[in-house]
Amino acid sequence: QQYPSKTIVSKADVTNLNEIEQAINTLLKEFGHFDLAIMCAGVGDINATLDYAIERLAIDTNVVGWTYVIDRLYCIFEQQGYGHLVAITSAGGVRGEQAAPAYSATKAYQINYMEAIRKKAFRNGGCITVTDVRPGLVDTAMAKGEGLFWVMPVDKVASQIVAAISKKKSKVYVTKRWHILALIYRILPFYIFKRL
Repeated sequence: QQYPSKTIVSKADVTNLNEIEQAINTLLKEFGHFDLAIMCAGVGDINATLDYAIERLAIDTNVVGWTYVIDRLYCIFEQQGYGHLVAITSAGGVRGEQAAPAYSATKAYQINYMEAIRKKAFRNGGCITVTDVRPGLVDTAMAKGEGLFWVMPVDKVASQIVAAISKKKSKVYVTKRWHILALIYRILPFYIFKRL
């Protein structure tokens, strides 16, 4: 709205790889190069009954389509010799959650994939910056369930994401308090974690 003449839209369904390829090519042709790309695609739903259709959508979006976009963007940056690749993963990928198994599993996949890409970028001389942004619960439609805590306002989360990208951080939890929870979750023995 502020910069209509500087905005280009190219629509695609992240689960349709042909559409994604066309959308990326359209944007690349318009801009000529990418300085920064932010990959923010993900779905997840409560799935107590393990309905495979719900799990499949999360896998197709959060793993298959997501990986295609990340790989394509990284290769573009590699050809350019520079760039900043950002992915919005999730603090929900730190441990498996019974309420939404595919969501936590696919977000764990994204976290590990981004770590691998960061390592690849480092080994390639560090001309590509890779940032993994791990939000906790944000006050959007994605925050589902009863008794949720630490649900953060969108504007606060967005400003911390912008700050992390500006500082070219390798990984960041937003808001910052989620880093503490992630550390606790990671070291918590399963016999305690399973009761939470």
